[in-house]
Amino acid sequence: MKRVAQTIRLRPDHRDEYLRLHSEVWPDVEAALRAANIRNYSIFLREDTLFGYFEYHGDDFEADMATIGADPATQAWWKLTSPCQEPWADTGTGGNWSDLTEIWHLHPSRGNTQ
Repeated sequence: MKRVAQTIRLRPDHRDEYLRLHSEVWPDVEAALRAANIRNYSIFLREDTLFGYFEYHGDDFEADMATIGADPATQAWWKLTSPCQEPWADTGTGGNWSDLTEIWHLHPSRGNTQ
């Protein structure tokens, strides 16, 4: 399993629209993510910074990301959500989203003495 964390800025003048859209994410968008082996996907907000986290459970990350990008429902979704976002100077796996480097992870089985 691969863990991916990303960040992007939220445009303050689009905050309400972005939150409204994410209060009911389209089922076809969620289905595309699941079909591409994405699990445990969450987006968090602090002030005007969005933080996304997901787990990838597939065998070909690049191909699965390309499948998501080619999905018509996802493309339509991005046409609505992209104007709400302001990318950082660097972008990564998620197109406009910037990847974060994992520096520590609490492994569930390490150090368990009980």
